[in-house]
Amino acid sequence: MLPVLTFALGLLLGAAVLWLVLRPRQELRLASADTERQLLRERVVDLETALGEDQQTAQALAPLSSTLARVERQVEALERDRSRQYGALGAQLRTVAETTGALHQQTAVLSGALKSSNTSGAWGEMQLRRVLEHAGLLPKCDFDEQVRSTSRHGKQIRPDAVVHLPGGKVLVIDSKAPIQHFLAAQVEDTPDAERDRLLRAHSAALTGHVEALSAKDYWSGFDSTPEAVLCFVPSEAILATAVRTDPDLLDRAMAKRVLLVSPATLLSALQTTALVWRQDALERNAQELLTIGRELYERLGTLGKHTHRVGETLRRSVEAYNAMVGTLEARVLVSARRMEDLGLASEAVPQVQPVEQAPRPLTAAELIDALDDDVARPQLDLGPAGGGSDGGSEGASRERAG
Repeated sequence: MLPVLTFALGLLLGAAVLWLVLRPRQELRLASADTERQLLRERVVDLETALGEDQQTAQALAPLSSTLARVERQVEALERDRSRQYGALGAQLRTVAETTGALHQQTAVLSGALKSSNTSGAWGEMQLRRVLEHAGLLPKCDFDEQVRSTSRHGKQIRPDAVVHLPGGKVLVIDSKAPIQHFLAAQVEDTPDAERDRLLRAHSAALTGHVEALSAKDYWSGFDSTPEAVLCFVPSEAILATAVRTDPDLLDRAMAKRVLLVSPATLLSALQTTALVWRQDALERNAQELLTIGRELYERLGTLGKHTHRVGETLRRSVEAYNAMVGTLEARVLVSARRMEDLGLASEAVPQVQPVEQAPRPLTAAELIDALDDDVARPQLDLGPAGGGSDGGSEGASRERAG
């Protein structure tokens, strides 16, 4: 029994010692666990706070995110359009390059063709016709081409165009200005010295053409034309180059009664001519209206005379009718009423009323200018009292006269 008690007591003592030994460690662990729990609780609070802030930030940045996505899509679309446009632009540039090359070739061919005087003359005539038509002038009506005539010296002349002006006047135009030297100066790779020489030759050729036109005396072959001829140069650059090379060219040409004109200056002059034609048409229409108005006014006077005669006839008819009514009442109806009183008539004699309306006299001055004042304003007194007695006496006198 004692060993058992001793063993039991030893167990209790060991447990107590073990408890005493382990208690501080347990308290330390509990304290450490409480600390960790507190830290975890604070960490959880911090995380919850951070999560709330992150949600607010995400909500605030949501529109910006959608905007950035839309901008990104637009940038992608623009990039695709840019690539497509660059491709189309490259194709167009290649087409322009090909067209420019073809144009250079055609220009070279045209320049070579225009070196012939006949070809350049035909081209000048074509350009002149285009300017005339662009100004609103009609061929065979407002202008004629290649009109043959004879100058005062007996020479046969044939200007390229003759523009008709109001009043029977005409404007003579020549379109065969020389351009061969100018075209030769436009060839690529031409040395500057050679180009200058060709341009001086171009001015000299145009000067010679002016002298030839002045000698032909074109204006003397047509009636009512200004004593000058228009020399049409088919390009602004051709005339400007000649004037720049020879600044006195225009003055010398005008001194010889030759006016050098380019398409722009000729078009302005022809548009002025078209305006003059319209003004002339308006003037003719106004003159015709004036003539018609004068005739109408005169005819109004004639119509007034006829109207007055009709009125006079109506007035005499009314007077005759009233005289007849007066005679009827004064001489006929008296006997008829006596017969009625004696019972010899089955019906009453109807009453005949005189006409009391007179024809309206003419009062407008335009209608009575050709009439005398006394005749133009007839007066008619158709009073009911005097109408019967006066009419009766007049009717009686007329009956006695008859």
